[in-house]
Amino acid sequence: MKVLRAIAPVGILSIGLVLASAVLAQQQPASVPDAPTPQAPPPLPGAGAITPGSGAGEAPTTPDSVFTPATPDQPPEQPPQPAPTEPPQQPQAVPPEQGSGAVATFRVQVNFVQVPVTVKDSKGNLVSGLTWRDFSVYENNTREPLRVFSVDPTPLSIAFVIDQTLPSNVMDEVNRSMGSIQGSLAPYDEAAVFTYTNGAKEWTGFTGAQSARLPAVLSLAQATGSDPSVPVTNGPFAACNISINGNCPDPNLQPGKSTQSIGQLDMPKEIHTLNDAILAAAKELSTRPKERRRIIFVISDGKEYGSRATAKEVVRYLETNHIAVYATLVGDTAHWGIEWVDRIHVPFTGVYDNILYRYTVATGGDYYAEGNINGIERSYAKIATQARDQYTLGYLSHESIYDDKYRNVEVRVDRPNVTVIAPRGYWPSAQDYK
Repeated sequence: MKVLRAIAPVGILSIGLVLASAVLAQQQPASVPDAPTPQAPPPLPGAGAITPGSGAGEAPTTPDSVFTPATPDQPPEQPPQPAPTEPPQQPQAVPPEQGSGAVATFRVQVNFVQVPVTVKDSKGNLVSGLTWRDFSVYENNTREPLRVFSVDPTPLSIAFVIDQTLPSNVMDEVNRSMGSIQGSLAPYDEAAVFTYTNGAKEWTGFTGAQSARLPAVLSLAQATGSDPSVPVTNGPFAACNISINGNCPDPNLQPGKSTQSIGQLDMPKEIHTLNDAILAAAKELSTRPKERRRIIFVISDGKEYGSRATAKEVVRYLETNHIAVYATLVGDTAHWGIEWVDRIHVPFTGVYDNILYRYTVATGGDYYAEGNINGIERSYAKIATQARDQYTLGYLSHESIYDDKYRNVEVRVDRPNVTVIAPRGYWPSAQDYK
């Protein structure tokens, strides 16, 4: 009985503890376990650090280039690091010069020459379909390997030079043909207008070929022309209206203060400043971009007298700035046979009857002789098409860039019965090496 009495209090105490635990469990809510910490996704194979200016598909060069974003709860996983090694000795960096900035600029002077070429058949038609294998270029009798060959159309920067000393009937045909000038140009071309009588006049600088400004300026540039006057040797309008035995008695009344014979003809001098007009247009063209083809289009009879600049000086300026001269011959010079005879200059006569062929041959241009308004209008389209659709050849000259002597250029085409029109040479200039 004593044993049972001892066990009874222990059993009652155990039952009380169990009941107390159950009551506490009902009073307190159950605790929820913490969610797993977010982990960074594993890096993609071949993905590297993104560097500004580098390609997105570049592969990393070292394991350190793998980028793993860090989280607030757990540091990023680090890839296994290689055994530490002593870094190689790097040469000491040289600081840039003052004012040069952090980016180094390297300049290489290359003597690159670009030659536009026109090829015609025996009938005067343009020959197309040639390849670079058909051309060979020689500079100072040395063949130069071609580096550039192109047949793409080139935008034109064209300066029109109109002769206003033409006879009135020829000037009237030129005035009526000016309406066709804009139709021969493309929207990406640009044009300027010059005229000359006793000196050159610029009517407008370079403007869009299809702008409304160009036809307005061409209408303002029209002139009446000039007809040669007949000398008056006697009568009240003569230079010396009083004569004795056919001579002027008073030297003060005679031009030149002389007593010349009344019957002597004193013809007035003609003024045709063609050289000065071409030089003025060339100066304006020299400022145009090199990517454009620089053209001077002259509408004249080719006569020259009274210019300050000589033809030799103007040709050198044209060859230095890579400017080609094209022309439409009008008037008496355009007649068949006369255009060839007018090339011969008679000494001591003053006026050069036709010097335009000198400019066209030296600069790689061309000209057409037209005797009526329809021919003049057709020549605008022919010359514009010929100047735009040329073969473009490029090569590296073997001559030194410090040599400023004239360089002869000869272009040959491996085709029978063709005529090659190209510049005969050029003068090197410092602007070619910018």
